[in-house]
Amino acid sequence: MTNVVTVSVTAIALLMVLREVQVDIAPVLTGAGIVGLAVGFGAQTLVRDIISGFFLILEDQVRVGDVAAINGTGGLVEAINLRTIVLRDVEGTVHVFPNGAIQTLANRSKDFSYYVIDLGISYRENPDRVAAVLREVGADLQADPVFAPWILMPVEVLGVDAFADSAVIMKMRIRTMPLKQWEVGREFRRRLKMRLDREGIEIPFPQRVVSIRPEREGAQ
Repeated sequence: MTNVVTVSVTAIALLMVLREVQVDIAPVLTGAGIVGLAVGFGAQTLVRDIISGFFLILEDQVRVGDVAAINGTGGLVEAINLRTIVLRDVEGTVHVFPNGAIQTLANRSKDFSYYVIDLGISYRENPDRVAAVLREVGADLQADPVFAPWILMPVEVLGVDAFADSAVIMKMRIRTMPLKQWEVGREFRRRLKMRLDREGIEIPFPQRVVSIRPEREGAQ
């Protein structure tokens, strides 16, 4: 506090001396005002970041080690402090967000996670039969001692979700421990593909038909 008073008194005294020796102090005051305004805006942004960071930490919205999406960018939370939060995405890129600039924050690993699958099947397939296969594959996976600790509930088959141009879309999800949804989901997809092949259940895919016209006689 003493330093602030000393600097203020010195600055005022210097301006008075300059005025007494007929030096125009208007440009000095204008420049000081601009600098003060810039500092004020900078301080306002800093205070906003710190207040936002305080509530982010106080409310336990996200923790280091969580997987989150901030303003549409997803990644692993590597650091949280009062001014910024740091994410590293799947490609290794580090993203630094000022806390005051966070518009949306989605925590994908708080308490539990879901792995959601939209499965397209042929229109000729029976949805009830496919639903039964999904549940059986899920039960087999949940009985596996490697994956059982990570799966919190039996597979939920939500049913027919949409009618696409070339497929009936069935939706299902698996509830897992935080951050384990991708390992569980990949293994489920692998087992499901093998089971669908054995059952002869068709997964539609785009096909291209090429027609070759015979050349006309006499064509060059």
